[in-house]
Amino acid sequence: MCTALATGMVSLALVGLPGSTAAADPVVDNPTAALERLADLSRESEQTTEALHNAQIDLESKQTAARDAEARLAADRDALDAARARLEEFRPTVNKLVAASYQGARTNRLFAVMTSDSPQQLLDQMSALDAISTDTSRAVAQFRQAASDARAAADASQVSADEARAASDQAKLVSDELQHEQSELQKQIDAVTAAFDRLTGAERAQLAGSTFPPGFDAGRILADLAPGAGSAALQAGLTQVGKPYSWGATGPDAYDCSGLVVWAYRQIGKDLPRSSQAQAQGGTPVDRSQLQPGDVVLFYDDVSHVGIYAGDGNVLHASTYGTPVKVDSMASMPFHGARRY
Repeated sequence: MCTALATGMVSLALVGLPGSTAAADPVVDNPTAALERLADLSRESEQTTEALHNAQIDLESKQTAARDAEARLAADRDALDAARARLEEFRPTVNKLVAASYQGARTNRLFAVMTSDSPQQLLDQMSALDAISTDTSRAVAQFRQAASDARAAADASQVSADEARAASDQAKLVSDELQHEQSELQKQIDAVTAAFDRLTGAERAQLAGSTFPPGFDAGRILADLAPGAGSAALQAGLTQVGKPYSWGATGPDAYDCSGLVVWAYRQIGKDLPRSSQAQAQGGTPVDRSQLQPGDVVLFYDDVSHVGIYAGDGNVLHASTYGTPVKVDSMASMPFHGARRY
């Protein structure tokens, strides 16, 4: 999942690093080209950041599965021990019955009639034989059930052991992948910050832009909001306008794109998944024509960017490094979908 996304990015991310061949490219003297290069680098790092968040979610899921499997294994082993103990409880009785049958013991009514000296002795012997027969049948039945329970417990224990081992192996693979992605992300972050450091003050101001698009009236939007979870999340999110972008941040001092959405919804008591891809799987799907302020809106084919619909075709989002949390027109990014939480 994550390796495929990050593979091939490194060469792009290294563009603009100090000391690299690309750093001597004359295009660095072109403000427009410099901003475009920074935008490309930032886009790559955001893709990896969101993939990293998704990998962390996957890792936590695999770790939970491993813990659950280990718990089942422990319970199944306890059941196996109990079943074996129960089996041993009835084994002496069954062994005696087997030995008695082997030695020619007679425990039927005909034998009682043939050996009785009087009617009373016959009744006594038949009564005793009935009790023996009942106890014997019960002991044999319990022994068989205990044996069956022991076999089932042994099978269940083996299945749980296999599941625990597989879940643990999967968690290890995801953990190794996560460490690799973190290394790749750091390279990309270094490239972005190096490129940003070379921007002039004017270029940085151009990159930051304005916090609201022309004609956007935050007061009117908030006044017109219908009551609901989404509108309350938008209202909370708008209080963070102007805060800086930072990879992996969930506030309150800085944010990445999915981190801002998580923070805004957390203020109203809703816990959303940490990655944009996972946020795209929750809630209720909403058609673009039916968007309401507060809906979660997602962008790009790989769903690597997310924000909160702010009405009038705009989105509140933490866009990229060097740009504060702001409201932008959604027309600046390829729309992927929307969810209502």
